[in-house]
Amino acid sequence: MGMSGSVERRTVLRAAGASLATVGLAAATGCGGDGGSGDGPVTIRYAWWGAEARAQKINRSIELFEKKYPKIKVKTDFQDYAAYWEKFQTQAAGGNPPDVFQNAVGFLRKYDKRGVLLDLRSQMDAGNLSLDDFRAGVEKVGQVDGKQLGIPVGSNTMSLVIDEKLFGKAGIKPKEGWTWDEYFAALKKIHDTQKVAGDTGYFGIMYLYDLYLRQNGKAFFTKDGLGFQEADLTEWWTDGYNRVKAGIVTDPKKVAQVAPKSALSAGLAAAEFTWDNFTVRYAAEGDSTYGLAPIPTTDGKETGQYLASLMLSASARTEHPKEVAQFIDFMVHDPEVGKIMGYDRGILATTDQFDAYKPTDAPNKAIAAYEEDTAAAGVLGTITPHPSGADTVEAAFLRIAGDMSQGKTKVSDAVKQFFSEAKTALAA
Repeated sequence: MGMSGSVERRTVLRAAGASLATVGLAAATGCGGDGGSGDGPVTIRYAWWGAEARAQKINRSIELFEKKYPKIKVKTDFQDYAAYWEKFQTQAAGGNPPDVFQNAVGFLRKYDKRGVLLDLRSQMDAGNLSLDDFRAGVEKVGQVDGKQLGIPVGSNTMSLVIDEKLFGKAGIKPKEGWTWDEYFAALKKIHDTQKVAGDTGYFGIMYLYDLYLRQNGKAFFTKDGLGFQEADLTEWWTDGYNRVKAGIVTDPKKVAQVAPKSALSAGLAAAEFTWDNFTVRYAAEGDSTYGLAPIPTTDGKETGQYLASLMLSASARTEHPKEVAQFIDFMVHDPEVGKIMGYDRGILATTDQFDAYKPTDAPNKAIAAYEEDTAAAGVLGTITPHPSGADTVEAAFLRIAGDMSQGKTKVSDAVKQFFSEAKTALAA
């Protein structure tokens, strides 16, 4: 996916906001070919973002791939999230992006619009790539306007992480279908009885606001722009600002002081909304016990949740589409790769890999159970494909919400600023 307490996503949004120079990537360099190269070896370039631990797992997976396909060599490149997108934008603008690369939903339309992404359906039709056996329809995350622009490697959904000790001391037991009114009442009770804020800052998380909008028949994005009005955001941010001032939500200045550590694991609050696969961090960072709780609802039923995903995309300029497709297929279906990667990039997207990996630690077991329970509850919907410029809009939402919550700008001015910046970004 963030809006989540994720350092990775907060960092990227500042870098990914810059617009990519328009590039005319016509079908010149063999993107319609079969990737055949006779009996000679083929080298494909693969880039991703992440830390050294992810790199080690990916390199082990590549070793397995190269054993199965000895005539395909994979040249790797990785950076942290911000540096990755800076480099990718430069490469794409110069007509030389990696053959295959890690991607996310917020960038699909942006780079498709600029002719950067290969529609992988041609390779699916050729039998080099399969969309069989993906979990809970997550393969749809990579589909835009009838094209398959990305193949999920993992899945995640928005969740609520709670400090179980604080909730227990306050006598609060979150339940399926609880409402926002009940959630905010719980935060106040925690504040009043435990002398700690209830939430770390829900109002600045774009993907959570999307769930709230979906609960009310709207969505953050349509395929062409924003799916809500200034009055909607004014209500959401006014509510958030008032709760910060009341001490029910953590002072944003304190959140910034403990970063990159989470304000929840730092003991500054009792709850935090984030992607479910990020929740492993809390046990590593904090001194309490942490659990996953249901998303609050408007009507006691609909949560607005959907599966999001990291995915692999291919360059429209690759000279080796067949080999790229074979690589992607191996990375998302091979059971041994699933055992190596675990939940590093989310809950494994295909059933073969999901069944092959058996988490042994409590946090990962809880994440898997949460996604299975959420899917079984029948509340999962389909993510709305983000319009071109969505990454810049997301960055603006996070930044402006932070300024508003600290009193640097009035709610009314913050809302106007956001809609102005979003209009510019979506028109680019």
